[in-house]
Amino acid sequence: MGLFNKLFGASSSSATGSDKPTQEKDTPWIDLNAMEQLDAIVEKSKTKPQFIFKHSTRCGVSRMVISQLKRDYQLSKNDADLYYLDLLAYRPISNAIAERFQVMHQSPQLVVVKNGVVVAHESHSGINNMDLEKFI
Repeated sequence: MGLFNKLFGASSSSATGSDKPTQEKDTPWIDLNAMEQLDAIVEKSKTKPQFIFKHSTRCGVSRMVISQLKRDYQLSKNDADLYYLDLLAYRPISNAIAERFQVMHQSPQLVVVKNGVVVAHESHSGINNMDLEKFI
């Protein structure tokens, strides 16, 4: 098993005596890395909720929140689109989100877009307290 799989993928269940890899739940991320995607998010929000997760790769709180979000996220690709924005790599996109949707920039932050407008947003530990199913 490669280093990448050890860190991010399957792991063996040696504690239970089983050599079978455990099944990791995949989070249906869509990388948000181009300004043009914001227009597509607005358009797609008219038929399906769009979630934008803004993540700072240098922030311990952001790492904790994304880990919990990945663990608890239960929605399918059919329910909503879930975008991942590395705001350190794509800060201009983060700034455009704040300006376009009139939401003050925070990190980490989850922004919910429906029918072209933000219907909810939270930051820090408030993200994991959101009931995302109510936006479906």
